[in-house]
Amino acid sequence: MKIQTNSSGTRSIEIAEIHLQTIEKYQLFRDLIDSNGYVDEQVLDKLKLNIRSLLEGDAGKDKDLLDLCLDVIYHPNMKAYGLQQLVLLFINWKNQSNANLGMTTRAFQGTPFN
Repeated sequence: MKIQTNSSGTRSIEIAEIHLQTIEKYQLFRDLIDSNGYVDEQVLDKLKLNIRSLLEGDAGKDKDLLDLCLDVIYHPNMKAYGLQQLVLLFINWKNQSNANLGMTTRAFQGTPFN
């Protein structure tokens, strides 16, 4: 899977399913986005700080978390726009895995996250 990381579409990051599984495992998006629902650079900084604190603990030994950091979160192309696209991809991925429960919600660009 690939996410677009800027509005013009000239930059992107490749996302593997293991990246999404790692986000889920550590619940990296839980309480990340404020009540206004906007993803900006402060939200990206907050995510990086949360991950940094995880890395300082036992999770720092988790190769999948380290790969997520290197491949996605700290990728030079990752900006607020890219994080918003990653959140949308994660929501849609979760919904697909919950499809057996009858959930059919799909998140699109511009969907508030609150």
